[in-house]
Formats: sequence, structure tokens, C-alpha cells
Amino acid sequence: MNVLILSCGTGGGHNAAGAAVQKQLQKQGHQVVMINPYQLKSNRLAGVIDKVYIGLVQKNSTLFGFVYRLGELYRRLPFPSPVYYINRKMAYILQEYLLRHPADVIITPHLYPAEIITNMKKMGMEVPPSIFVATDYACIPFTEETDCDDVVIPSEKLIPEFRKYGIPKEKLYPLGIPTADTGVERISPEEAKRQLGLDPAKEYLLIAGGSMGAGALEEVVEILYRVRSLHKCKLIMVCGNNQQLYSRLQKRYADKIELVGYTDKMPLYLKAGSIFITKPGGLSSTEAAAARIPLIHICPIPGCETKNMQFFKKTGMALAVTNPKEELTAAVLSLQKQENRKKMIQCQEKYVPGTAAAQLGQLVEEGKE
Repeated sequence: MNVLILSCGTGGGHNAAGAAVQKQLQKQGHQVVMINPYQLKSNRLAGVIDKVYIGLVQKNSTLFGFVYRLGELYRRLPFPSPVYYINRKMAYILQEYLLRHPADVIITPHLYPAEIITNMKKMGMEVPPSIFVATDYACIPFTEETDCDDVVIPSEKLIPEFRKYGIPKEKLYPLGIPTADTGVERISPEEAKRQLGLDPAKEYLLIAGGSMGAGALEEVVEILYRVRSLHKCKLIMVCGNNQQLYSRLQKRYADKIELVGYTDKMPLYLKAGSIFITKPGGLSSTEAAAARIPLIHICPIPGCETKNMQFFKKTGMALAVTNPKEELTAAVLSLQKQENRKKMIQCQEKYVPGTAAAQLGQLVEEGKE
């Protein structure tokens, strides 16, 4: 079977979910290609879309939240969104690509390609069976105007929300957010530390802001570094693609904490850490829950990440810290208690079994039969 995965780089989660699906389907023996559809128009266009989005998140998350709220309001109107119309021209470009590279199924872990597919259908073009994979714990704005054949969502608890926005129940598959099987879960925390060059005998608090290194992370580092009772734990700060954040922290905390830029070893860090403190990205939070590491959510980007934080708090998979100055230290101390750690990990096992990629692979094969 020839499978086409369409994703974009507006945050690492979409591409990471797509890569997890790609790896799973290749394991099942299928031919899989993953592309950014906007690169079919030009690399410059794809780069501009990603850069504008990431820049907005890193530099002005408040404005991003305002844009998200506008989307929530706009979805109440009886006509398609600007996102839909902007992607109309891409329909012809993707059609041309599919004529040269036929696919048996299209999978997209991003809303924008789903809009392209919807335009193609409404314009009478032939489109292979398509699957949209939601990578946040919410029905984000304009999902309801897309027309993919199946919609994979993170949890059955979200079925009422997706139904509220008009997604037919028969299209919904609560399989979870796909994460890669890295094999790291089969090694010990001590071995993970050794592979990362860390001291196997020490405890580590892992802090991250997703692939974009967003959020008020400097304040978080300062709070944790100043708390003397936590000095027995060393801090690891993963800055992602945020070079400015890395440089500022390096000047202030050189040799005092472990600083990491963009890394492809995040599964090892999750295994090595005793507590993970991060913004509530959909994919990164799912990876943390699948790794069974006690989790604290901080600094959500207003919008879908706020919804992710609420979902993880409600299901017991994470603690939610809305005011780091007043709440973060207590949250860390709480998760140093064995009974609290155990309870949270049990909730993670219940709601994130870690089988989403395999179940999606099965859905793809069953749909072709």
C-alpha cells in the first residue's frame, strides 16, 4: 500500500506524530512518504508558514491566544474560515502531485492539509481515503469544516466535544495521539543517564518548552534553582529550537544546570528524569505520559494548550501550575512522594496506553480491505 502523510512544521508535534505513523506503517510493510504539502508550491512558502507560526508562539503567545479565540468565535459563523479559502489554491497543486505519485490513503496530523483535502473534494477532484489525526486534546477551530473520511482523536472522553462541532460519530476513532516506539522504555533510568552522559546516581528534574522552547521557562529555572530543598536534584533544561533562550540561560547558569538545545534524544531524557516540567503541548504531553514520568504542566500557550492542560489535570495525568511563583515548588515536592507518583502513573497508563500508532496502522489496513 502507498501511504502519503501530509504535515507541517508549525511546532514539532505534528511532524513527530506523522513520523510515528510513518515508522509504524513501514514496519507493517507499506510504502510511506511524508511531505509538507506547501513545499510542492515552494520551499519558501513552507518556510514562511512555519516561521511565522513559531515566531508568534515564541515572541507573543498572548497574541497567539487572541488569534485562537478569534478562531473560536469565527467557527460560529455559517461560512468557511479564511484558512479554508487560503488553502483552495493548494488543491490543484496536491492534485497534480497525486497524479504523478498515486496514494492509496492520505494521513494528515495537521489541520492545514485537511483543509486542502476538503477543497479538493468540494471541487470534484478524486481524493484517496483520508485520515485526520488530532494532535491536541480538543476539537480545535475549523476541524469541523474539514471533510476527511476518518478522524482519529486522543481519547473517547473527547467524543462529545467533536460531536458538538458536527463531526459524525461514525468518523471518530479514539485511538490516541501516535507516538514512536523508541525502545527506550525497555532500559533502566540508570542506563538512560549513562547514555546521556549523566550521573546515574543523581536525580534530575527535566524542564522543556516543546520543540520551540516556548513559555516563561527562565522564570521556572530560576524558581527551581533557588529552592534549596531541591538542590539534591540537578536541573536539565531542554531549550528546543529557541537559541536566544539557550544563550541567555548559558550566560547565567553555565556549569550549574544541564543545558540542551534541540535534541532527538528526548525519549532518553524522559527515561532519565524523575519529574518532567513542561508546557502542555499535545504530542510532548502524550510522549511524557507514555514514558510514565510524573508530569507538571506550566506556561500553556493560550488556546489548545490550555485545553490540553485541563484534560491532563482532570484525568490525573499531570499537575497544572498556573502561577509558577506560588505553585511550582509545592507541585515538585508533591511528586517527590512515592504515593503521588504512583497514582499519576496509573492514570497515565489508563488514558495513554501507548498503542495509538499500532491501532492507526490497523485502521489503515482495515479501511483498504
